[in-house]
Amino acid sequence: MDSELQVGLIGAGVAFVVLVLAYNKWQERKHRKQAEQAFKSSHRDVLLEPHEGGGEVEREEPGLTEAMPPEPAPRPVREAPVKRSAPEAPETLDPRVDCIIRIEAIEPLAASALWPVQLEQLEGLSKPVRWFAFDDHSNLWQPVNGHNAGAHHWYCAAMQLVDRQGPIGEADFMRFSGGVQRVADHFMAVPAGLPARAEALGSATSLDRFCAEVDVQIGINVIAANQPFPGTKIRGLAEAQGMVLSDDGSFHARDEEGNVLFYLSNLEPGVFVADNMRSLQTGGLTLVIDVPRVANGVGAFDRMMHFANQFADALHGIVVDDNRAPFGSDAAGMIRSQIAQFQERMASHAIPAGSPLAKRLFSA
Repeated sequence: MDSELQVGLIGAGVAFVVLVLAYNKWQERKHRKQAEQAFKSSHRDVLLEPHEGGGEVEREEPGLTEAMPPEPAPRPVREAPVKRSAPEAPETLDPRVDCIIRIEAIEPLAASALWPVQLEQLEGLSKPVRWFAFDDHSNLWQPVNGHNAGAHHWYCAAMQLVDRQGPIGEADFMRFSGGVQRVADHFMAVPAGLPARAEALGSATSLDRFCAEVDVQIGINVIAANQPFPGTKIRGLAEAQGMVLSDDGSFHARDEEGNVLFYLSNLEPGVFVADNMRSLQTGGLTLVIDVPRVANGVGAFDRMMHFANQFADALHGIVVDDNRAPFGSDAAGMIRSQIAQFQERMASHAIPAGSPLAKRLFSA
């Protein structure tokens, strides 16, 4: 009896569980259908449906154009003024030899206006000063003198540090740097940088010391053995050799480019003057080669020796040195060697003999 009752209860419980599970499954399906109905739309999905022509429709973002605000008109921008950079110094200048100052004028400055002002401010200097103006069109420095007519933003002043009179001193440096500053102030211009006093004076002293070591002039003499040399014959022989009488009172022998190789002057006091050559008589002639100012010193010396021997033969004279001792081949060979050594030393210091730089340094 009891066992039948237990079996009946168990069967009723299982049936109840089955009913509950079935009810839950039915509810789940019902809710799924309601959700699907909620997401259904009567509008076509143009992103998924094919185009009527058979091709695919290019995708658009709906409402994007309308959502973006119109771009504001660009604001006018005022360009900043172009700053001019300082041009390099003129190629004809050398910082070892020149004290260089560049100045910039805000507005173009006429060279004709600058010239008289700089003459006034730089008066009294013992060394030459050169001015240059920078041409913006050619991007080149042009020499400035009293006849220039252009106007320029950049100018450059350069004072030579050394010549055969020696180096600049402190007074020259102060007068030059201060004078250029006053020129700039006069025209409301701005120096691009003033050189350091100690550096400039030190460079001048060092360069002058080197120049003194190689500053050599070699002369040989042709003296009369019996009768003095007549001026007319001297002039005839010199001009036959292509020599030209210059304003310094000497006959100059030049190369094809017009550079002086050596010169012929009167051994006695007085100079050669064209109008006086007919009446002139002298006991001797001197031929001199300026070693630092001649490119090929050995070649120029050999040519000078050839001229000296020709003069001696034609005038019945003797070739001698400064001590009146005969000047023979041995002495000439020693001089040739010395000339070569001096010029090699100049070349090692990047100041070749006969170059424009050497001619500036070894000027009177």
